[in-house]
Amino acid sequence: MTADVFSVELSSQEAAALAAIDEAALARTLLELIAIPSVSGSPAESEIQHHLARRLDRLGLDVDLWSMDLPTLLAHQDFPGSEAPRQEAWGLVGATADGGDGPTLILQGHVDVVPPGDLERWGGDPFVPRVVGDTVHGRGACDMKAGLVAHLAALEAIRATGARLRGRVAVHFVVGEEDGGLGAFGTLQRGHRGDACVITEPTSSTLITANAGALTFRITVPGLAAHASSRDAGVSAIDAYVPIHRALAELEAERNTDTDPLMAEYAIPYALSVGTVHAGDWSSSVPDLLVAEGRFGVRIDENPATARAALEHCVARTCAADPWLRDHPATVTWPGGQFASGRLPAGHPLRRVVREAHAAANHGAVAAERGAPYGSDLRLYAAAGIPTLQFGPGDIGVAHSSQEQVSVPEIVEVTRALVLTVLRTVGTK
Repeated sequence: MTADVFSVELSSQEAAALAAIDEAALARTLLELIAIPSVSGSPAESEIQHHLARRLDRLGLDVDLWSMDLPTLLAHQDFPGSEAPRQEAWGLVGATADGGDGPTLILQGHVDVVPPGDLERWGGDPFVPRVVGDTVHGRGACDMKAGLVAHLAALEAIRATGARLRGRVAVHFVVGEEDGGLGAFGTLQRGHRGDACVITEPTSSTLITANAGALTFRITVPGLAAHASSRDAGVSAIDAYVPIHRALAELEAERNTDTDPLMAEYAIPYALSVGTVHAGDWSSSVPDLLVAEGRFGVRIDENPATARAALEHCVARTCAADPWLRDHPATVTWPGGQFASGRLPAGHPLRRVVREAHAAANHGAVAAERGAPYGSDLRLYAAAGIPTLQFGPGDIGVAHSSQEQVSVPEIVEVTRALVLTVLRTVGTK
């Protein structure tokens, strides 16, 4: 197989737009955004949407900032699930003026971040960004406020050149990605659409053209209470859960054979992980209830209903073979986020446009292509018929950790690629 070779020639307009990227302003914007503690479901999740709306307005975009109708969205048959309680949620879209007959390119990113966890591990306030050399540390640095900054910086650079676009660019800044996809779902339900979409999730400047899915599950296991001094008179729900836990590990192994080539580099592309186990309410009692919750990986192109059925069958089969569980079976429910898989259609030109743009903007560097083992908003846009890929700054390996960080040069690298992607996709007059 021969390696892809892309032209690195630039038009004068493209060169001017790349030269207009303000790297110092880009870094300042990242510090501003990290300082807003926009944890999923918190008031700051709404605060950052209003902050970004003002930024988009200053860019001269047509801004749609709206309060989402949460009861209607949550009751929708296709709602993707959520975990963080919310009193409000705001949608935000900014779009360039209708330039003519060109296509619309969506630049998408989520504004919410996960909680910081153990503060002792951070060496400081996780929402007071620290700069070490050219690297910025803080919660949300790479997942994914660096990506938001790249979108803003790319549009600012294009605007600075006075380029007249033939099509449109629409920026979708969304809440609730971390706990299911509320913001993207609500944005699409409002009618915001495009011909293609680039999501700047942290991909280490590689192309993610397919995502696995992830389903939140809950397994409830019954036991029989008794005093601990006569535990043989009861049945521990913990002991009853053990064979189910073993069966889940076997199910994971079964589902990770013959994986999609885009997932070949991952040891466990479709992970099944039990994240919490709660049992008992008194140390001297035999526990009569255990509740285990976890995350179940959905294979690329697999219907989530098929995945759910596989886990439910696994639990049912285990119960049928157990003397206690046969008559007191465990139950499986599906609360929280429900991420389907998604992929960019084979042969779609967005793949090549982004790779060529990256090469032309960054000294011929060719971005690798792979899938990702985690769920994202990609699947919601793909399900809406919008060809979508992920391409952004930062390493997913440090996301959600106390080591979260991103380098400013990598944000610049992605911004440069986005500038050319926009100009080459929507066209200029």
